[in-house]
Amino acid sequence: MELFPTALADRMKATALELAVLAGHLVLYPSGLVGERRAAPDPDPGADADPPARTGPASRPVVLLHGFVDNRSVFVLLRRALARHGRDRVESLNYSPLTCDLRAAAELLDRRVTELLARTGHTEVDLVGHSLGGLIARYYVQRLGGDARVRTLVMLGTPHSGTTFVPLAVADAHPLVRQMRPGSEVLRELAGPAPGCRTRFVSFWSDLDQVMVPVETARLDHPDLIVENVRVSGIGHLALPVHPAVVGGILRALDEEGPAAGARDGATGASSVA
Repeated sequence: MELFPTALADRMKATALELAVLAGHLVLYPSGLVGERRAAPDPDPGADADPPARTGPASRPVVLLHGFVDNRSVFVLLRRALARHGRDRVESLNYSPLTCDLRAAAELLDRRVTELLARTGHTEVDLVGHSLGGLIARYYVQRLGGDARVRTLVMLGTPHSGTTFVPLAVADAHPLVRQMRPGSEVLRELAGPAPGCRTRFVSFWSDLDQVMVPVETARLDHPDLIVENVRVSGIGHLALPVHPAVVGGILRALDEEGPAAGARDGATGASSVA
């Protein structure tokens, strides 16, 4: 008898949080339209008698990918958390809203990662993608050989099996929206065999994500991939990149060294935040 009131209260809290996040994001959105300045190349280790070590998770650069009709401003809080956590090489990829093919955005990511590694002297990066950004990153890793360069890919509210979110039907004329629909050609490609894929995947999915329909579509289930699915409780789609519980989970996921032995499931939620 108490389940319905509790579920209703949780949904109302999540909706209120979504509206607050949306309002804040609308204020920040213009600042994300301009591409960020690239960091200067790392000093040549050969010119330093005692060059800094390039080992450990905190040394790896991180690339952030936003969702559909969004931009890099969605990651303002996450970038600050990563910087406080010792990640001093964090960059965001803005792909054009005129992009008509997820695969083209994945090729752009390929070029960006190649340039970043050459500029910093690293051999691997970590990726974090929100919603469509997670699919773009996953396509790069699975289909364009990105697993040779990506240690960990974290995805937030990503429609791995496609979403039937009703408002998206209004925007179905956009090719990227159609590629996020169940059964699309791109999703069939990603569901295909991926033997030997070396990247570790961590997918956060929320029980109150109203954009992922059904919510389980944001779980990644693939027999060839090393996957950890993390269930988030009481958090909506827009709040995933900014909620402290999820940000903490992202930091922990990026810090883990070495792939898991197999698929795992974990959980986090708003209630774990002090």
